[in-house]
Amino acid sequence: QVQLVESGGGLVQAGGSLRLSCAYSGTIFNINGMGWHRQAPGKQRELVAGITRAGTTKYADSVKGRFTISRDNAQNMVYLQMNNLRPEDTAVYYCSAYRFGRQYEYWGQGTQVTVSS
Repeated sequence: QVQLVESGGGLVQAGGSLRLSCAYSGTIFNINGMGWHRQAPGKQRELVAGITRAGTTKYADSVKGRFTISRDNAQNMVYLQMNNLRPEDTAVYYCSAYRFGRQYEYWGQGTQVTVSS
């Protein structure tokens, strides 16, 4: 099993920044990809950013140029730096992970990000 614990959410004004952190633990030797998903009220959960063990990243078009995902394999941490936040970024953000050959299968409890206009 893999445990994921997010931190760093909160309330911020439009144009501001937040940094989300995710600590992962447990059976992690075969974890490949880590990511951040979000879910806004009435909407489906969507992938915001992902990063593989090798460091390959991908982003949703809506956050490209504003968000940066990074990971520290030695510290078992994943980060999401969010700049120039917009009200439409308001959502619950979930840290997620998957093993080699799998889809996202492990989830944190989520952290609320609220961006006021």
